[in-house]
Amino acid sequence: CWVCLEGLDLAAKLGINPDRLVKTANWLGPLLVEAGLQGVKAVLLFGYHGKLIKLAGGIFHTHHHLADGRLEILTAHCAQVGLPTPVLQAVFASSTAEAALKYLRDLDATEGSLAVSQVYSAIAETIDRRSQDYIFNHSEHRIKIGSILFDRDRQIIIKGQTASTLLALLC
Repeated sequence: CWVCLEGLDLAAKLGINPDRLVKTANWLGPLLVEAGLQGVKAVLLFGYHGKLIKLAGGIFHTHHHLADGRLEILTAHCAQVGLPTPVLQAVFASSTAEAALKYLRDLDATEGSLAVSQVYSAIAETIDRRSQDYIFNHSEHRIKIGSILFDRDRQIIIKGQTASTLLALLC
């Protein structure tokens, strides 16, 4: 099991063995395909939500100069979980993914909603599924993928279901 990540410091705090860590950059797609080709059984994606959210949209080269779509992907997941149109409009109009997350957190605080949990759970599940499909389409290998997303302050937003299982195996 590999852990592909941006937050080495946070991974260490969680107790993940440093021998299992692979620091990544913007070339996530080729790295995931290589994991399939090398016979890796599972990968835990651990990173900043503004980068990993692109995988939920099928963008596997995450450099902002090549492809973006973060707010569009986030807005689509907000719609998928049934958030009302004014919320969708506010998320879509946010200046950054971090600003949209703050808006959703403020919504949760003022209205007692569970928007962040619902939306980011859906995003993590989509990242896992689309990453598995991407690997299979490019390598004909099946790999279990789990996702953990954190914010700019290195606070974990969500651990997907598969991620929780993989994390327990790694720690």
